[in-house]
Amino acid sequence: MSKPIIGLTTRTAAVSSPDLPSVMLQRSYTSAIINAGGIPLLIPSEVDEGSWLELTEHLDGILFTGGGDIDVVYFDGENHPAVYGIEPARDEIELGLAKIASKDNIPFLGICRGIQVINVALGGTLYTHIPEQISNALLHDYPGEDSIQARTSLLHTVKIESDSILAKILGETNLHVNSLHHQGVKDVAPSLVISARSTDGLVEAVELPHHPFGIAVQWHPEWLTDQLAIRNLFKAFVAASVDKQK
Repeated sequence: MSKPIIGLTTRTAAVSSPDLPSVMLQRSYTSAIINAGGIPLLIPSEVDEGSWLELTEHLDGILFTGGGDIDVVYFDGENHPAVYGIEPARDEIELGLAKIASKDNIPFLGICRGIQVINVALGGTLYTHIPEQISNALLHDYPGEDSIQARTSLLHTVKIESDSILAKILGETNLHVNSLHHQGVKDVAPSLVISARSTDGLVEAVELPHHPFGIAVQWHPEWLTDQLAIRNLFKAFVAASVDKQK
């Protein structure tokens, strides 16, 4: 059996000049997939619908990566000045891919923005700025500039439901995680099941029952692969993608 091909969603950014837009993804995502035994394939947001629909026929799994916010028009959300980084093309392709992955049993893993994409695609809603919409909320967005320290610091604990698929994969029901988001799941999509929460009640992970592998988390596991539980998550995702080849 050949190594599974995992499609990874990307963002658009100008590296050195506004005149030089680039397809971007941090190496931590691709490294996590490679180390788990998969082959990462980057999916540019500008791919048209016909092309990405064709692409899904060749993918063994899809990783929905982190990034900016989803446009509130997709979930009738409450707008807020803190909303940032909206990419219309990325919203369109990721929401479309999430619907296809859930319907066609393509293994998928959502990370940070990824859990929000999965939830919205399947009919859920989001908090658009947690500090002002959840009373007594924990600190969910590491203060200061983005850095390796921000991405590797363990900011709070999440409680994993003991009977969840996620708990079986991780081998743990309490996990210390990093946190780099100001939005989060509000109303959970009807087809999803909550598999983890933080101590302030915010949804930190969801899963899609009766699916080969349909899991999404709010933290950034790609920066925490020194933890056995996190390595188990990526290995289980890649293993499910191998099974799709059969």
